Amino acid sequence: MFTILPAIDIRHGRCVRLRQGRDEDATIYADSPLDQARDWLAQGAQALHVVDLDGAFAGAPAHIPLLRDICAALPIPVECGGGLRTDADVSALLAAGVSRAILGTRALEHPEDLAELVARHGAARIAAGIDARDGLVQTRGWTHTSSVRATDLARRAADAGVSAIIYTDTATDGMLSGPNLTALAELAAAVPSVSVVASGGVSSPDDILALRRLALPNLHSAIVGKALYDRRTTLPALLAAASSAL
Repeated sequence: MFTILPAIDIRHGRCVRLRQGRDEDATIYADSPLDQARDWLAQGAQALHVVDLDGAFAGAPAHIPLLRDICAALPIPVECGGGLRTDADVSALLAAGVSRAILGTRALEHPEDLAELVARHGAARIAAGIDARDGLVQTRGWTHTSSVRATDLARRAADAGVSAIIYTDTATDGMLSGPNLTALAELAAAVPSVSVVASGGVSSPDDILALRRLALPNLHSAIVGKALYDRRTTLPALLAAASSAL
């Protein structure tokens, strides 16, 4: 089954979207991320993707109490990333009820830590977040572009035992131009034993069908944000595309 994860990005305690990760290009969509989470659940969400943008920019989680409230209110998995630079940060996030912690900057700068976290918390609760532009990994809220290829980091994460990789093509994120199918296919093929979650560019049910038609057995989830908030499509429409016959 292909899963759609509505996104909730939290900045200054509110639900926002950043255009291509730029803090100066933010749109506020809801004052209460908790209310927004409940709304996605009411519309049929089967899982939720949350980004602590304040944490990503500051380098430490900023909204643990809010995440605890969201997880307590929703009977569906909630994954979250943003600023998880220490073991204590990861433990605190998981203790708050988050089903899966996503490590981005730390996965690149200290990939050896992934194996230790997997051993401590279990593979199902640790994921690597790989954000890339033109195939190169970006970190620290997309403010730094490394020389490491996304496929190489994905292989390191797979070797560390993570259960999933959330892959964001930062050039398409928030642009409503469709996902980067070529990059997604390349990354998924590089790590056939790890689940890959597509992020960036999904704007319509046709994009979900295009992802499914790639026929990659480890690519079976997509995160959708701006298209939903801007009412370019609806969650029920995306869910229908995720479950329809090809």
